[in-house]
Amino acid sequence: MTAPAGRLLQLDVLRGLAVFGILLVNIWGFAWGTLSLRYGTLPQPAPLADQAAILLVAALAEFKFYPIFAYLFGAGFALQTRSLKARLGSWDAAQAAYRRRLRWLLVIGLLHGLLIWSGDVLSSYALSGLLIVSLASSRPALVRNLAWLLAGGFLLFMCLLYPVSPGGSAAETARELHDFAQRYAIYTQGSYLEIAALRARDYGMQMLFVIVMLPHIIVFFLLGILSVRLGWLTAPGRHQLFWRRVRLVGLGAGLPFNLLCGVAILWQTVDPYQHTFNTSLLGLMLYAGGPLLAAGYVAALVLAAPAVLHRLASVLAPVGRMALTNYLLQSLLGTWLLQGWGLGWGARLRPIELLALAVLIMVAQILLSRWWLARFAQGPCEAWWRRLAR
Repeated sequence: MTAPAGRLLQLDVLRGLAVFGILLVNIWGFAWGTLSLRYGTLPQPAPLADQAAILLVAALAEFKFYPIFAYLFGAGFALQTRSLKARLGSWDAAQAAYRRRLRWLLVIGLLHGLLIWSGDVLSSYALSGLLIVSLASSRPALVRNLAWLLAGGFLLFMCLLYPVSPGGSAAETARELHDFAQRYAIYTQGSYLEIAALRARDYGMQMLFVIVMLPHIIVFFLLGILSVRLGWLTAPGRHQLFWRRVRLVGLGAGLPFNLLCGVAILWQTVDPYQHTFNTSLLGLMLYAGGPLLAAGYVAALVLAAPAVLHRLASVLAPVGRMALTNYLLQSLLGTWLLQGWGLGWGARLRPIELLALAVLIMVAQILLSRWWLARFAQGPCEAWWRRLAR
């Protein structure tokens, strides 16, 4: 499969991969919520299949795919502003046109978060993009230095913000579990109005969290910009050594650490009162360790043999070309299937069944994306967004 004119095949494949990776994580939140205990709790004795499903997602998906999405957003920013500058004649005009796109993306994200799914990422990407749009014509050295500054400052801030302690008392854990059970009951069995009220409160908390996370997201945007400016993504054949080093470090260091975090998360679902793992410390370290493994994923795909890349492209590239449509459709389908305003399956499905449901949605989106793009140039939400931003 070849990319349409003006598109990079590896970017569409990576977008498709990121869309599906985000679904693997979000499918739990559609039923359990986003503020705590993402994977719920398991009964005793915990079925091995359910434990395996949670370990797989926690170790290999959580904190891995939103950085890839943000990285690709930055790469798209660099490519699109360059194209707009060539068409409109100046960087000022290109930046103004791109700001219009970001403002409408922010509107879409706010509507998505308030009306469908409180875990929206579009609004955070739009806000981050608005903060860096003036860097469209900046030198790579400035972009690189800003990325280092923000990454270091964010990690230092998180170290000061998060207490590195064994965890709360048993009484605090019991209160958290009680609150969590109430939220789970509302999401999976409540009426539309009850769910809407809880979703609005959760989205308010999510937006406060976004403010804290903006520097973290912007770092990935800046890395995406550098990847285009320096040719890492646009001419990967000239940067084989660079990508081999990224793959070695990303997979070699990132995989063992994330497996450890996956075990800790699984243990917490089996025994919420456990203190064997310092969950505060591991949660802090995931902000660096998760993206490290994500970088290994990106490098492994970039270094893939052409035959492998084209086989992946036949499956993932159509999904990536309709990333916005597929992301919003996942939220709509997931909340309808799992929450009380729809079918309410979230109250009955086991973790392994939730994972199977995510895979079924992926298969449906592959087929839908191929069918749609055989008839139209872009996804419906992409076309709508472009018309709004004119």
